[in-house]
Amino acid sequence: MSVRFRAATLASRIALLCLLVLALPLDAQQKRALTFTDLMKIRQVAGPVLSDDGRWLALAAEPDRGDPEVLVHATRGDARYAVPLGSAPAIAHTGAWVAMRLNPTLEATETAKSGQAPRRGMALLATADGEVTTFAEVQTFAFSADGRWLAYHRFEPKADPKAEGGSEAKPADGKRKAGTVLVLRELDSGREVEVADVRAYAFAPAGARVAYTVASADNARDGVYVRDLAQAGEPERTIHAAAFGHYEALTWNDQGALAFTASTEDKDGEAGHASVMAWNGSAANTLVAMNAAPDGWMIPAANGLTWSDDGDRLFFGWRPLRADEAETSAADAADEAFNAYDTEAILSGRGVDVWHWKDPLVNSQQKIVWNREKNRTYRAVHHLAAGRTVSLAGPDLPEVDAPATGGVAMGRSDLPYRWEATWTGGADDLYVVDLTTGARTLVKERLNGRATLSPGGRFITYWAAGDWHLYDVSARSTRNVTNGLPVDFADEDHDTPDAPGGYGVGGWTDGDAAMFLYDKFDIWVVPTDGGRAWMLTDGAGRAERRQFRIIDTDPDTETVGPRDQLLLSSYHDVRKNYGFYRARADRPGVSVLLEEDRRFAFRDKADDADVLMFTREDYDEFPDLWVAGLDFRGARKVTDVNPSLSEYAWGTSELVEWSSIDGTKLQGVVIKPGNYEPGKRYPVLVYYYELFSQRLHEFNQPAVNHRPSFPVYASDGYVVFLPDVRFEIGRPGYSATKAVVPGVQHLIDIGLADPDAIALHGHSWSGYQTAHVVTQSNIFKTAIAGAPVGNMTSAYSGIRWGSGLARQFQYEQGQSRLSGSLWEARDEYIENSPVFFADRINTPLLLIHGDKDDAVPWYQSIELYLALRRLGKETVFLQYRDEPHHPQKYANKLDWAVKMKEWLDHYLKGAPAAPWISEGIPYSGR
Repeated sequence: MSVRFRAATLASRIALLCLLVLALPLDAQQKRALTFTDLMKIRQVAGPVLSDDGRWLALAAEPDRGDPEVLVHATRGDARYAVPLGSAPAIAHTGAWVAMRLNPTLEATETAKSGQAPRRGMALLATADGEVTTFAEVQTFAFSADGRWLAYHRFEPKADPKAEGGSEAKPADGKRKAGTVLVLRELDSGREVEVADVRAYAFAPAGARVAYTVASADNARDGVYVRDLAQAGEPERTIHAAAFGHYEALTWNDQGALAFTASTEDKDGEAGHASVMAWNGSAANTLVAMNAAPDGWMIPAANGLTWSDDGDRLFFGWRPLRADEAETSAADAADEAFNAYDTEAILSGRGVDVWHWKDPLVNSQQKIVWNREKNRTYRAVHHLAAGRTVSLAGPDLPEVDAPATGGVAMGRSDLPYRWEATWTGGADDLYVVDLTTGARTLVKERLNGRATLSPGGRFITYWAAGDWHLYDVSARSTRNVTNGLPVDFADEDHDTPDAPGGYGVGGWTDGDAAMFLYDKFDIWVVPTDGGRAWMLTDGAGRAERRQFRIIDTDPDTETVGPRDQLLLSSYHDVRKNYGFYRARADRPGVSVLLEEDRRFAFRDKADDADVLMFTREDYDEFPDLWVAGLDFRGARKVTDVNPSLSEYAWGTSELVEWSSIDGTKLQGVVIKPGNYEPGKRYPVLVYYYELFSQRLHEFNQPAVNHRPSFPVYASDGYVVFLPDVRFEIGRPGYSATKAVVPGVQHLIDIGLADPDAIALHGHSWSGYQTAHVVTQSNIFKTAIAGAPVGNMTSAYSGIRWGSGLARQFQYEQGQSRLSGSLWEARDEYIENSPVFFADRINTPLLLIHGDKDDAVPWYQSIELYLALRRLGKETVFLQYRDEPHHPQKYANKLDWAVKMKEWLDHYLKGAPAAPWISEGIPYSGR
C-alpha cells in the first residue's frame, strides 16, 4: 500500500519562520545563549548525493535528537522540497526521482513495547512537482542503472501479536526462512511487478536487468532469476534452480555477466558447500565446483565475489573446514546413559582460558578476532578463458588483494610478527602473487609502512626507512625513489617513538608511467622508468606553507591522463584556511580556484556534468552544501539546513600564537563569547588533545556528548581555548604542561582571561594530560579529566578490551610516547604517572569514566580517585554504568554534558554547587 502527498517547499517554511521572528518584540530577537535543548535540535548533513546530471542534490538533515528530514534542492532554480522522517536519499540516474528511507518517529520508537518497534518504510519523490509516494515496511531499495526502475524489498509480514512467537513471522517449517516480496516499480507509469520469496537482488551496472535469488517456503522456486526490464512484459529467465537450493553473492560485471554461489540447504536450513557459478547472458556455467576446493576445504555460500575490470577473472574465497563442521557419526550422536562420575562429561561444562606465553595473539585478542577468523576465506581466482582456478592466499599468506587490472596481486602477512606485536605494534611481509600460477615473490620483510600496487600491476610502491621505494614486478628489483630529492618525505611533525610515516601516494598516471607522491606541502611526479622526479606544484606549497593534495573527482577512473586537469585541495599550515587549486598533469604549476579564510571540503562531482558539490564552513558558519562549475566561478550556496543559528550568540574564532616553556612556537584557537566586550576578562575553558589549531575555521559538531560544545559555552560568556601541544618522547606529561600553561598565561597577559576562572578539560589522551598537568601547575581553578590514565605503570600491561590488544605497544611505540618498556624506562613510567604525584594536586578535579571502557581500563580513574580521596583532595568521580570509552546512551551523554556545565559554572562563575558536587549522591539500589 502506498500513500501520496505533496512535499512542502523549504521556501514556504522559511518564509513562515521569518514572519514569526519579525512578529517578536525587538529584545526577543537579540542573540541568546545556546541551551542543550537547542543543541539537540541543530541538524547535521548526512549522506548528501548529487544527481548524475548535476541538476539536483539531496541530503538528510538529522538533529542530534529528534526526527530526520530529507531535503531535495535544484542546483539551478528555486525548487526545494522537504520530506519529514526521510533519510539515506538516493537519486535516479535521470534526476527525476529521489528515493529515501522513511523512519518511524522518535516518539514511536522510544515508546514502543519491547519487540514491537515500528519498522521503516520508503518514500519516493518526483522532482518535477514534489509529489511524494510512501511505502510501508521496506527493508532496502535501489534504482536501476538507467533510472527508469525502482526495486524495493519488503520486510517479512508481521505475525499476529496475539499468536505464539511474537511479532515476526516464523519460517514455514520452523527452520527455513523464506524470502520476502520484491517489488519492481516502473517509475514513469507507476506500474509494479511483484516477485515473491526474494532473499537478495542486484541491478546490473548497465542497462535494465535485475537479478534476484528466491527462497520459497515450499522449495518449489528456489533459484536465481533475471528479468529484462527493457523488454515488454519484463520476461523472467531462470538462471539456475534446484529444490532446497541456496543462492548468494549476486555480482554483476560491466560486460553483463552475473556471478553467484549455489549450494543446497540441509535439514536445519543451513547452506552447505557451495559452487561458484556465472551466467554470461545465455547460459549458466559452474566455474568452480564445490568439490574443486582443496582437500579439507570448502567454498562458503556467503562469499565475496569480485570481477576484474575486463570480466576475464572472478575472485572468490574458500577456507579450511573447522573441527566443528566435521561429520558426526551416528554412534557419536547417540544418547548415552547418565553417569554422575563421568569426568569428561563434567569437564565439558568448564570455563577456562589458557594464556600461554607462546601464543601469537594474547587470549583477549583471540576472542575478539574469533568470529572473523573462524569464517575467514582465502582469496582464489578463476580464469574464465582458460577454465583454471588458482589459489592465491592461504593460512601462510592470509591477505591477498583482488586487483581490478593487471596480472599480479599484492599480499601481506603479519604471521611472523604477531607475537611481538604486543609491544612493537606489528609488521608485515609484503609479497607479489602471480594470478596465473599463484607463485609468490617476497618484496619486503618486516614492513611497517603503507604499500600500493600500481593499477596496471607493474609496480609496488612502499614506505620504509624514511623513503618511498619502487618494486619492479617483472625485473624483481627495488630502488629508492625519494632518496636524494631536496625535501623530506617523512612526516615532519612526527613525535612518537615509532618511525615516522610518509605523507602518502596521490595516484598513478596512465600505463603506470609515474606516480604522485606527497611531501608535507607539495606534490611530486615520480616516473617509474627512473626518469627525473619533478614537482607538480612547482614548490608553491613549501614556499607558501600550503599543503596541496589531489582530489579524486572520478572514483571509477584509476589513472590520470597526461593532459588531465587535476583538482587540488589546499590547507595553509600557518593561517589554517582552505581552498581549491588546479594543476595539469603534464606540467608544473598551480592556479587558485577558490581560497578564503574558511574551511572548504569537496563532497562530489556529477557523473555526467561539470558540476561540483562542496561545503563551506567557519566556526560560526554551518557547512551547508554549495555547487559550482569546474572553475568555481558563480559558486552557489544551495542549502540552508539550520536557518535559526543566527539567533544564538555563537561567538567567533581567532588564531593566537605563543611560545612554550622551552621556546617552541605554538598556535591555538581562541573562541570569544558571542557578545564579546573588548577589555573585559572572561572565564576560560581550555580543551585540547594534540594539535587543535586546524579547527580555526571548523564548525563545531552540534551534538550532546562527552566533548564540551563550544557554542554552548561561548554563548554563555565563556572563552574557549584550543591550544596545540608538541610532545617530547619520554616526557609526555610535562610536554602538555610546557605547552598549555604558557598559552593560558598569554591569554591572561593580553587581558582576555580571568586568571581566577580558568578550567582545563580533556578526555582519553588529553584526560591523562589534564590529570598530569594539575600535578605541576596551580594555574587552573578546576580541571576535568575524562577516561584518563592515572598510573602508567599499571596501565602499561592492561588490555584494550575493544580490540583485545595489550596496551604495551602504545607506550613503547605510540601515543603515550615513552622510550621503552616498563623495566627499561622505569623512571619515565613513574614520572609521567599522576597518581605518584597526587599529593601535589591542589586543583578540584572532576573524573568521568565508563565502567565498560574498551580503550582505557576504568580502574585507572579508580586509582586516581582513591589517591585523591586518601589525601583529602577535592574530587568527584562520575562512573557511567555499562558505558564504553565515550558514553553512548543518550541519557548518559546528556547527564554528563549537564554535569560538566554545572561543575564549570560553579567553579568559574560562582554558581551555587549542585548537590552532587557539594554532597554527592549515595547509591540507592539503581
